[in-house]
Amino acid sequence: MFATIGKYVGGKVLTAILIMACAASGFWFYKHPEQLQTIWSVLKGVLVWLGLVLVLPWAAFFVTGRVVKQDSNVAAGLLLLGLVAIDALLAFYLANWSVNGALTWMVLLLGILCAGVYNFIVCDFQASHFEDQL
Repeated sequence: MFATIGKYVGGKVLTAILIMACAASGFWFYKHPEQLQTIWSVLKGVLVWLGLVLVLPWAAFFVTGRVVKQDSNVAAGLLLLGLVAIDALLAFYLANWSVNGALTWMVLLLGILCAGVYNFIVCDFQASHFEDQL
């Protein structure tokens, strides 16, 4: 019984806290619209970069086919290195070639590492598909 009452009261308190936080943030951005514009510009850059990262290895499937035909680990490594380099250059370009602060650098490097893992997974899938056709 106490657990049910606790969940009910906790839910009401949490709802009140979230409503107050949303109202406070709405008021803050109403008073400081330039910060809202900054957030939207950063979010736009992140979404554009994610879209390009997701499309790039699929758009370069013909290169993966050539690498599979060569049957060379060096060629596969160079392909992955090239894809990650393109992802990194796109990230720096969308950041206007200036990255300030340790947190920004860490987020950028984490994003590039995740893009590298994604490129590896997609290229591995494509390579297995091309090997089945050979």
